[in-house]
Amino acid sequence: MKKILVIDDEKNIRTTLKLVLEGEGYQLYLAETGAKGLKIIKDTGVSLVLLDLKLKGTSGFDILKKLKTFKNPPAVVVISGQASTTEAMKTIKEGAFDFLEKPLDRSRILATVDNALRHHSIFNEDNDFASKYSYKFEMIGESPPMLKLFQQIQKIAPTRGRVLITGESGTGKELIARAIHKNSSLAANPFIKINCAAIPAELIESELFGHEKGAFTGASSRKSGLFEQAHNGTIFLDEIADMSLNAQAKVLRVLQSGEFVRVGGENPVKVEVRVIAATNRDLEKMVQEEKFREDLYFRLSVLPIKVPHLRKRKEDIPLLVNGFIKQFCNEYGLKEKMVDSKVIEILQQQNWPGNIRELKNQVERMVILSSDIIGVKDLPIDLVGSGLPSFELNKFSHLTLKKFMRKMESSFIKMKLEEHDWNITKTASILDIERTNLHKKINSLEIERDK
Repeated sequence: MKKILVIDDEKNIRTTLKLVLEGEGYQLYLAETGAKGLKIIKDTGVSLVLLDLKLKGTSGFDILKKLKTFKNPPAVVVISGQASTTEAMKTIKEGAFDFLEKPLDRSRILATVDNALRHHSIFNEDNDFASKYSYKFEMIGESPPMLKLFQQIQKIAPTRGRVLITGESGTGKELIARAIHKNSSLAANPFIKINCAAIPAELIESELFGHEKGAFTGASSRKSGLFEQAHNGTIFLDEIADMSLNAQAKVLRVLQSGEFVRVGGENPVKVEVRVIAATNRDLEKMVQEEKFREDLYFRLSVLPIKVPHLRKRKEDIPLLVNGFIKQFCNEYGLKEKMVDSKVIEILQQQNWPGNIRELKNQVERMVILSSDIIGVKDLPIDLVGSGLPSFELNKFSHLTLKKFMRKMESSFIKMKLEEHDWNITKTASILDIERTNLHKKINSLEIERDK
């Protein structure tokens, strides 16, 4: 039974959260002050703290800072109805997992609690492994699929076995290949990459195996191929499914005998090379269709690695987003930016057909175009639209059209006001209406800021 602590000076909030969460099988502890809450954390080893920022005495920010000194701190979800967006982002920077606003929504609470506890469990159970190998392999992730991938790399890297990496485009297959090489006994030797899809069929043999002087028009001198350049190191054959059958036969010969002949040459050249191949296509199906050599497929897939797509590891998206933000802020000489938790929610709802590459491109765009805080307004409209909550129209069937339109307009304006911390001028600009007109709508629709 997972242990959760609620630190909030409002008795109603403590009682409500206790009823909701105990009903889901969690064990609840309650504290009305920060000091009492810290004692409970030390005594019970709770996994999650639901923390109000505006506490008397020891504030929520103070508690967040103190928790940083704990060896195995609990996950923290901050709750407040008074904090600004800037304060909310500050809590994330101080280590909070997420931020919830009052009045609390039951489904949002349960989803956030579940995500926070899963994150805490993964981080603490595999903290040493994840932190060590995320850094070591230069890949970001703490999700179960990524931990499994790290374990595979850890086992595979020290060997010299051939590796076949399969996965959708944009999942980071080259990063895995480089991680295997970097953590092998060949790390000090060459890592040579070739994208088989980018080289014309008539030139790929020359690129891979080199050519002799006069082998063809324009071959004015001998050229060593990539296999030769990779001697005693690793060659990475990316998009190997795009290699011609003729070139496949010659690669197979290298794997079988450790030697090849340059284009236009006669004498065999011997090499010691570890081969790592990658593709986003179904090689088994291509073998059945006789578009890829079966013998080469079996030679390459001694150690197969299937890379998880981003849809299977959405819990890694917050880590990836923050990592990319730091990277691009540094690259463009910008002050480090923070990201609204609502943006993360919307990004986690996407399918990301382009996987990490697509997410990275999106983050780069937001970093360049946003202000200090990356908010929902910085997302393209197609992502915002897909991230908006759906609702059933029949729930509003008792309303007249006029009342329905009033309710929708009120809800939308309030949402935009909250996005911009109730900055009237900025919100009016976003809504493309006059500032005075926005004031009139706030009054006529009786829109009030949450206490």
